[in-house]
Amino acid sequence: MSKKAKYPVDLHCHTTASDGTLKPADLVDLAAGRGLRAIGLTDHDTIEGWNAAEKAAQKIGITLIKGIEINTDWQGREIHILGYGMDGDNISFKNHLYDLQEKRVLRVKKIIDKLTGLGLEISFEEVNGFSKGESIGRPHVAQALVKKGYVENTQMAFNYFLKIGAPAYVPRYKLHPEQAVRIIRNAGGVAILAHPGAQEISFKQIHELVTAGLQGIEICHPDHSPEQIITYKKIANSLGIIATGGSDYHGPEIKKDIEIGDWGVSMEDLANLLQIYDR
Repeated sequence: MSKKAKYPVDLHCHTTASDGTLKPADLVDLAAGRGLRAIGLTDHDTIEGWNAAEKAAQKIGITLIKGIEINTDWQGREIHILGYGMDGDNISFKNHLYDLQEKRVLRVKKIIDKLTGLGLEISFEEVNGFSKGESIGRPHVAQALVKKGYVENTQMAFNYFLKIGAPAYVPRYKLHPEQAVRIIRNAGGVAILAHPGAQEISFKQIHELVTAGLQGIEICHPDHSPEQIITYKKIANSLGIIATGGSDYHGPEIKKDIEIGDWGVSMEDLANLLQIYDR
């Protein structure tokens, strides 16, 4: 059995439905093996992994929190909004996700065009081969670049070609975080600001989003320093919103030092989340 996790609940995990390396059922197995009692599945712009994860969770006896992570842009920064408890059959919600996925495909094709202009021969089919689900993105381009031998690892791919300011960077579709909050809330979900410390989101900015309907912020996250965890916990308390947490797990091939369940929340914190979308 794997080493026991530090938290009983990890609310931020990814699978092959977006840019993770484990299939949904395998992610659930891993979580159970580390002793987690609940796990949040939050793939980027897709809920494709929900069904397989739910079947595995029911079989094993672990609680699955159905979620999503919607990528947005705000004031020149990439802001991620987590959602939990949405109605996956909500037509408007499904249409929004389809639109986001289509825009992801267009963005990847533009990135490939730029890479071709730089002399790096890579096809959409090669990139798509690394995408095991509906949500294609830059990590899959990075994997294709590694396979073609243009870079040694995915981090180099981002640093040299894919990050903001790099020669093959293409801006994402400009979805405002307030729009993501509305998409999640209108589908019956709870909207949470992901890893605010990574983008140095201020109290004023968080307050603006809370006014627009944001219901919580992610506190415990590998990108947060101990000081940031304390600071954002105080902000959550002062604004009367909930605090969540998770490892942002993508698989051992993505970040070797990130273990599922080593960042997360207590069962009491999970109850606070469930209370909101069960009402």
